[in-house]
Amino acid sequence: MIPARSFSGQSVALFGLGGSGLATAKALVAGGAAVLACDDNPASVAAADAAGIPTGDLKTADWSGFSALILSPGVPLTHPKPHWSVDLARLAGIPVIGDIELFSRERRHEASHAPFCAITGTNGKSTTTALIAHCLKTAGRDTQLGGNIGVAVMTLDPIAPKRHYVVECSSYQIDLAPSIEPTVGLLLNLTPDHLDRHGTMSNYAAIKARLVAGSEVAVVGIDDEPCRQIADELQSDGRQVIRISQARAVEGGVGFDGKAIRRDIAGAAPAAFDLSDIGSLRGRHNGQNAAAAVAALTVLGLSDAEIRAGLQSFPGLVHRMEEVGRRGPVLFVNDSKATNAEAAAPALSAFQRIYWIAGGLPKEGGITSLAPYFPRIAKAYLIGEAAPAFAVTLGERIPYEISGTLAVAIDHAAADAEAAGEEAVVLLSPACASFDQFRNFEVRGDAFREAVRALPGLQPIRRT
Repeated sequence: MIPARSFSGQSVALFGLGGSGLATAKALVAGGAAVLACDDNPASVAAADAAGIPTGDLKTADWSGFSALILSPGVPLTHPKPHWSVDLARLAGIPVIGDIELFSRERRHEASHAPFCAITGTNGKSTTTALIAHCLKTAGRDTQLGGNIGVAVMTLDPIAPKRHYVVECSSYQIDLAPSIEPTVGLLLNLTPDHLDRHGTMSNYAAIKARLVAGSEVAVVGIDDEPCRQIADELQSDGRQVIRISQARAVEGGVGFDGKAIRRDIAGAAPAAFDLSDIGSLRGRHNGQNAAAAVAALTVLGLSDAEIRAGLQSFPGLVHRMEEVGRRGPVLFVNDSKATNAEAAAPALSAFQRIYWIAGGLPKEGGITSLAPYFPRIAKAYLIGEAAPAFAVTLGERIPYEISGTLAVAIDHAAADAEAAGEEAVVLLSPACASFDQFRNFEVRGDAFREAVRALPGLQPIRRT
């Protein structure tokens, strides 16, 4: 745990007692703050009470005594309208901040030069965060991984001068972190997302830009116009910017040429990092993730040999193009995290011959946007509520069957792929939510993995 000493001896209000909120409350108490915590969910309040966190009704509290409101990132700050606790904080004239801001203040106080790598973007954040942390750990660096990736940042080990912190940051978290100052900040890409929480695309982009604007070195993707504009503005302000691309090599930056990461940045010798035999980094989207990682790791002082070793041994994320096993020439891949068409596109673009398991609880738009990848599909195996609608979209363009359940789809896809006797992939990339048949996409992916590993003759691919 990182004790939040920046509010030692002060009273603070805290709203939101989910996983990160409860962790933040514990860190504040450990740091000597007087906390009054609240949540709309009685079960969350009970869990806080059991953990020794003082709770109460913030609606009737005396806000004149609070120094700040600590808000969980899932609670609306501005749109569609501010949460009532935010309104009360503003009436009291106190700041509204989150756990990333608390972390930033503690780092500044305890060890301001402790290496801090912060990653954001619409897509690819988690893979890039995990890849950077993996490479640092493989190189023997003391490394802490947390943030939006699923580990509350205040639960990480206390800040120390040579301890590396690799933190995934959502737009919600950045919005609550006005003084974030990473050693290296990464902005991968920007496409319309979370506009219900940020109002407009320009506001969403401005929030994301704050992370790189406060960084000693900014790593910015230039494959979309909003990010190109941000990179140009940062450079015009005299900031150090490393541009990255998934589509080409970048003069003065880092890019993916379809096979290798090409690095050409000031202060480092030009280098190439071949990705062609790294299964966990297939596809141009992973080319961007790896380019960002190479840029950040170079800034953080890893040698080229250390970077190569980390890339080569990266196991990938669970449920995101996760290689489960092989049977002969057939690879089995778990991409259960692809819960809509946009999320399924990277996996479909990464393989040439696909036995595709798709379906579940359908999202708006279905799979019509995936039509450019249909020629890669040898056959589709449709499951869940979306199966009839997906069948209509596929029509006569590619063979399909309505398998109904994941277990049936796996058995039939494995048999068809084996009978074809060619290099192919059995791919679970559902382009749907899981809730019609599974509690969440993790449970769906676990079921796929277990069923695949039970197939006769399968050679499992173990994660390291």
